[in-house]
Amino acid sequence: MRAEEVLERFKRTGALLEGHFILSSGLHSTKYLQCALLLQHPAETVAFGEALAANFQGQGIEAVASPAIGGIVIGYEVARQLGARFIWTEREAGQMTLRRGFTVRPGEKVLVVEDVITTGGSTRETVETLRNEGALVVSAASIIDRSSGRADAGVPRIALAKLDVPSVAPSACEPCARGEQAIKPGSRKQ
Repeated sequence: MRAEEVLERFKRTGALLEGHFILSSGLHSTKYLQCALLLQHPAETVAFGEALAANFQGQGIEAVASPAIGGIVIGYEVARQLGARFIWTEREAGQMTLRRGFTVRPGEKVLVVEDVITTGGSTRETVETLRNEGALVVSAASIIDRSSGRADAGVPRIALAKLDVPSVAPSACEPCARGEQAIKPGSRKQ
């Protein structure tokens, strides 16, 4: 799947929003990729999952893990495509953790899948959580990389499309300076 096709699918499903947004990272942006609007369509989810999984076929991935909540739908589909089991991490008292009885085996080969990476924070926290439990995290993948390749996830990673969408601290945000209210469509509580 080419990057142009990825963006076209976001536009077609209304998942590329414009306005004044607070991202999960706490940064502000005038564009927001609401993957839930895209992934509500099973055919889109299958297509994106297949495109991501194709990068890891034959690499012995035993499990796919995603940070909740944004990565769950696409992570599950990538796991299904790879014939691997699927787990997720979530925050408990501000710390990313495995809950719900999820575990990893020492040395288990895990791929971390996210919907959108901006700073790499949630992905990096998921990688660290899995490593602390003994997993061998081999790579990370996302549908969109908003950092245009700059985010550090702590492991090699791929994305179906890279965007250079400016995201800035609230103190440097032009819409904030004009008094425009920002909305927070993301999933992480600050």
